[in-house]
Amino acid sequence: MSGFGLVSRETRVRLDAFAALLLRWNQSINLVGRCDAAALWSRHIADSLQLVPLIPRGLSHGIDLGTGGGFPGLVLAIASDIPFDLIESDHRKAAFLREAGRVTRAPVRVHAVRAEDMKVDPAAFITARALAPLPRLLALATPHLRPGGICLFLKGAAVESELTAAAAGWHMQVERISSQTAQDAWILRISDIARVDDNARP
Repeated sequence: MSGFGLVSRETRVRLDAFAALLLRWNQSINLVGRCDAAALWSRHIADSLQLVPLIPRGLSHGIDLGTGGGFPGLVLAIASDIPFDLIESDHRKAAFLREAGRVTRAPVRVHAVRAEDMKVDPAAFITARALAPLPRLLALATPHLRPGGICLFLKGAAVESELTAAAAGWHMQVERISSQTAQDAWILRISDIARVDDNARP
């Protein structure tokens, strides 16, 4: 399956442990849709793993907004051993993420807060998947993005309309990368982000 060639045997074992734990917890809380459970590896885990080659080198840590059931932030922490701050406002999902981090020995810190309220050290790398439209994501991410940092956002078929909406309020460099796991899906690699109003100030 796409992305699995990027991980070592030890990492695959840790991902197996994560998947088994998620399926157990999913019986009690909605971590992934019931119809998605059978396609957990191809629909969710592989979707997250395709970001691994795009992670900048030399990172001290990353931030994942709206981690939910662990995608992509927890999967990336397992696969890369880069520390991640996982932001998840649902306390039940946050409890799952803490247990998954313990079971998989992933270097994660879980913050059960809304992204608007998070207080974490700025990072050079921020991710999000299925959290909010792009203009909203940029507003959430940029206060915590270090100068020169990048965002990797997993997006669906509405990517063009989201980019058009974001362009009204933001200057940015965008690279669109076709998803390896879903048709009409994209990875947005965004850098050099600034509000339009910021550049208009003297």
